[in-house]
Amino acid sequence: MKRQSPPTLQDVARAARVSTATISRALNEPAKVAKATRERIDRAIATLGYTPNFGGRVLASNRTNTMGAIIPSLANAMFANGIQAFQEELDAHGITLLIATNGYDPLRELDQIRALMARGADGLLLIGAERPVETHHLLTLRQMPYVLGWCLSDDASQLCAGFDNHAAAQMMAQRVLDMGHRRIAMIAGISAGNDRARARIDGVRAAINAQPDARLTRVVESPYLLDPGAEAFTKVMEGEPPTVIICGNDVLAAGAMVAARARGLSIPDDISITGFDNIGLASVVFPGLTTVHVPQARMGQAAARLLLARVAGAPDLQSVALPTEVVMRGSLAAIAR
Repeated sequence: MKRQSPPTLQDVARAARVSTATISRALNEPAKVAKATRERIDRAIATLGYTPNFGGRVLASNRTNTMGAIIPSLANAMFANGIQAFQEELDAHGITLLIATNGYDPLRELDQIRALMARGADGLLLIGAERPVETHHLLTLRQMPYVLGWCLSDDASQLCAGFDNHAAAQMMAQRVLDMGHRRIAMIAGISAGNDRARARIDGVRAAINAQPDARLTRVVESPYLLDPGAEAFTKVMEGEPPTVIICGNDVLAAGAMVAARARGLSIPDDISITGFDNIGLASVVFPGLTTVHVPQARMGQAAARLLLARVAGAPDLQSVALPTEVVMRGSLAAIAR
């Protein structure tokens, strides 16, 4: 069978009764084209089986209309809503998103940055502020636009869309103290190479150190997974048991709750447990999990807008700092003093 020649932009223009320039705008900047016209173009593209000449567009604009996002993990939901909002905002501007995970490994992240650069990514979303000198050197050498998410940085040159992890964890610890708890343990994320996990530990310590009769009985670091969270619960309960366990995220807290029930402990009558992130899991476990609400969707949207602006060369861009709040549910109870 003789293979037919692929349809051209001119073929689509004739079928949709518009100019080729209008089609280019519909593909590259859909918000600038009337909805009815976009729908007519979409029908013509679908009927003809047209695909844009990607290579030609790259040569003409020096852009691939592709962004990359490198996140630590897809194993739990802490990044899901943020990345969804990030993608939706890019999609509204005709941008394709490529996602990679690094397993919290900075060297793996560096390899993925190289791979996304090789594929022509116009910009990158990276999670957290801490990474090796080699990574910073590569980003600077290649003048790669990037935005940091899920954090704020003291470095003014780092453009962020995130929140203050230290302040958010300190706020949670203060709520725990206000409810009468004085023997406090923490199940934290792995702090090595993870500035967010380390900031949460430091925030909890700061609140407890400011309360003379309170003490942090133990800090156990754990991967952000259910089973390790349960194992960490066993460790923090060794010796003098705490009255409350502050967890570095909701998945660790859910694991701790499973382990507590396996010991026959009632939550919060025998021990209180708190989380961080306010993912969907927090509202469906029993009792409901007291946690820190992180505005994931707003953060993802803000990160996309900042990255689009940075790629476009917009001047005087400022980091976006989003608020967090403690969401009270049944897993945290006051104790008598």
